[in-house]
Amino acid sequence: MTTAVEAARSLPGLLFALAVEAPDRPMLGYWREGGWRRMSRGEFAQKVADVATGLRRLGVTAGERVLLVSENRPEFIIADAAIMAIGAVTVPTYVTNTVTDHAHILRDSGARAAVTSTAALAGRVLEGAAQASGLDLLVCIEPPPPCPSGTRAAAWSEFEAVPADIATLIAEVEQIPAGRLACLIYTSGTGGAPKGVMLPHRAMLSNCISVHGLLRQLDLPENPRYLSFLPLSHAYEHTVGGFLLPSFGAEVVFSRGADRLLADFAEHQPHIVTAVPRLFEVIRERIRSQVAKEGGWKERLFERAIALGLRRIDGPRLSLVERLEDAVLDRLVRRKVLARFGGRMQAMVSGGARLDPDLSGFFIALGLPVIQGYGQTEAGPVISCNVPWDNQRRSVGRPLPGVTVKIAEDGELLVQGMLVMDGYWNNPEATASSLQGDPPWLHTGDVAELQDGRIHITDRKRDFLKLKGGDMVAPAKIEALLAGEPEIAQVVAGGEGLAGVVALIVPAEGREAGVADAVKRVNAKLSTIERIRRFTAVPEPFTVENGLMTPTMKVKRRQVLERYAAEVAALT
Repeated sequence: MTTAVEAARSLPGLLFALAVEAPDRPMLGYWREGGWRRMSRGEFAQKVADVATGLRRLGVTAGERVLLVSENRPEFIIADAAIMAIGAVTVPTYVTNTVTDHAHILRDSGARAAVTSTAALAGRVLEGAAQASGLDLLVCIEPPPPCPSGTRAAAWSEFEAVPADIATLIAEVEQIPAGRLACLIYTSGTGGAPKGVMLPHRAMLSNCISVHGLLRQLDLPENPRYLSFLPLSHAYEHTVGGFLLPSFGAEVVFSRGADRLLADFAEHQPHIVTAVPRLFEVIRERIRSQVAKEGGWKERLFERAIALGLRRIDGPRLSLVERLEDAVLDRLVRRKVLARFGGRMQAMVSGGARLDPDLSGFFIALGLPVIQGYGQTEAGPVISCNVPWDNQRRSVGRPLPGVTVKIAEDGELLVQGMLVMDGYWNNPEATASSLQGDPPWLHTGDVAELQDGRIHITDRKRDFLKLKGGDMVAPAKIEALLAGEPEIAQVVAGGEGLAGVVALIVPAEGREAGVADAVKRVNAKLSTIERIRRFTAVPEPFTVENGLMTPTMKVKRRQVLERYAAEVAALT
């Protein structure tokens, strides 16, 4: 029997098919006006039809790019599907974008319409539009700010006032070809100006189909629950939270934010979550700090649970006495940790950047099913993933079904399949560099190895440091080891053209005095050329607000090194 995801030719077509199949099944959970609300598939589909009809009435036509700026909420997915349903192209962008960021994306994409959630976000988009070429239409989910002459403002409530003919729109959506451009998702800009990745419907549908087979092997109920807290504007969450998990029958619950995350875990007891490595780092530090405060026998039991848990994973094999001890620690330690995350977790999937094996090992040893995947915006975005029953934490898993990979002569990982992008918007040079061959191989820019069918990412191709003596050093390895030390919150390693590796370090709060010892411990694990020769503490953390971190919490290495160029020079 063909499933809805296998039959779908477009993303809105998939969501409409789900609504027809089970209109009363819960699809979205969200906090509104002091309480939790739920939206069924049928309600969702009707709202998509209402917004699609309203946008078309306001002049949005097929092929037009529409900026979408909103925090995670039902209206984001509704607007996204509605834009695609009328053949237009969604351009999702981060709520943390600056005015300059918006100006660049509006200018590059040529978008003349925007959907925003709040007046504050709308104001920032309008400022960006003033620096670009203006904006014809602004739709605001909440009451909008005053708009300049030439920009028409429309309220979201206008779309819901008159229910649209959903049957007519569904019939139209069924004719959307899988190869039509669905969205432009701009890269995070860690290596320069953000580029618009052209993703057709087939790329994200390919991800949905490939992952379905893996999800079926999990011990999930008929209606699993997924807690969404990564931004939907990011390619990872856009596909997984917006389409993949709903297509599997999951109810997507939008978290109230990082400060309420643990409360949301406890309340909703999710079965699946996705996260980025930085979030796991933060959670580990919080858990360790709390255990250290309790001290005594509780801390000793906790550390013993980690030690035996790692032995179970890596060997040597536990003795009979140790197996009995480990079973007791399951009840005394691990079940309590699992309960903090709702008690029903089947998979905590990390993506967006390399997950340090020591970091994932910490959680796995405590009984949490942390698995690492790998992908890029340019590939739909999921390329590979570990699975709970075959979790090799030092790899990023095996390629998804339907995905072909190979290693180029220079060590770069190449990817081929339906998930690969069409190219970069308005950037033929970058497209020609990234897509080569017929059918095209995506050049990922990541250096990798294949071992037993699994992908092992070793570094970014362009991020190697060439030292003064000609030695090539991988900074990612050094940074991961340093960031694993409790005294260090963030770090960027440099040394291009220098005699040795240097580091810019953000100390953990209250741990400034111990940074030198942390560097000494890490240097003991490194080869001579990799060791940190000198380091300096920087005065503020790397954040989204100061432009040194992406919205998905990846440090912008190049920008950090540029901002602290004088400090790096002083270390030579």
